Amino acid sequence: MQILQQLKDNTQKKHKREASLATVTYETVRYLQDTECQHQSSEKIRNFLESIKSFKLTKLEKLMMINTPPRTELEIQLIVQESEERLSENDVKQIIGAANENFPQASELN
Repeated sequence: MQILQQLKDNTQKKHKREASLATVTYETVRYLQDTECQHQSSEKIRNFLESIKSFKLTKLEKLMMINTPPRTELEIQLIVQESEERLSENDVKQIIGAANENFPQASELN
């Protein structure tokens, strides 16, 4: 989101030929501002990735957890393929705890 906001600021200063890029950037930033990622920072993302490192998740699974932090066991099952075979019940609780610690829900921030 930070990268897109910088790109938006830079694009607004340039020529009309980049109007399409400006529109896409604007719409994406506008969408992201209504998601949990508005409260995320590079440091929190790094901390989260470090805390789930031992679970051998795929890059896509990690990205999905950053974009939509899992809050329940069901959300873990939807994100992680074959989660029942790959993760123990304790692993799932640790991942949810890491998500809650690094990415507090918007209601907890107000």
